[in-house]
Amino acid sequence: SGGALALAMGNRVLMAENAVYSVLSPEGFASILWKDSSRAQEACEVMKLTAADLLDYQVIDRVLPEPAGGAQADPIAFWRTLDQALTEELRGAARLADPARHRQRRFREMGNSWLNAGKETR
Repeated sequence: SGGALALAMGNRVLMAENAVYSVLSPEGFASILWKDSSRAQEACEVMKLTAADLLDYQVIDRVLPEPAGGAQADPIAFWRTLDQALTEELRGAARLADPARHRQRRFREMGNSWLNAGKETR
């Protein structure tokens, strides 16, 4: 979706470890690819939409650990983690000499990372 794409436009993208990130639902993906929305679980694996997958593909830059049971189990603990991460990231952003060039390089590297990862599975 446009909203998901807009969130990825920053110089740095952080993601909670139990979150998923995709421009399309697994059911929608399965419906388009296989004409069968009941294959949503299989689509999840193909789509690579977990925080760990997206970190490997360099779509995101950092995974934020969640408390046992997820962020909703202890929101105060997760907010502390988020606060610390945002403080660190903002300090790093303030040191960027050319944020636009950094962002451009980030997106170019993201594509190379994806292409190289695809070659490993062929």
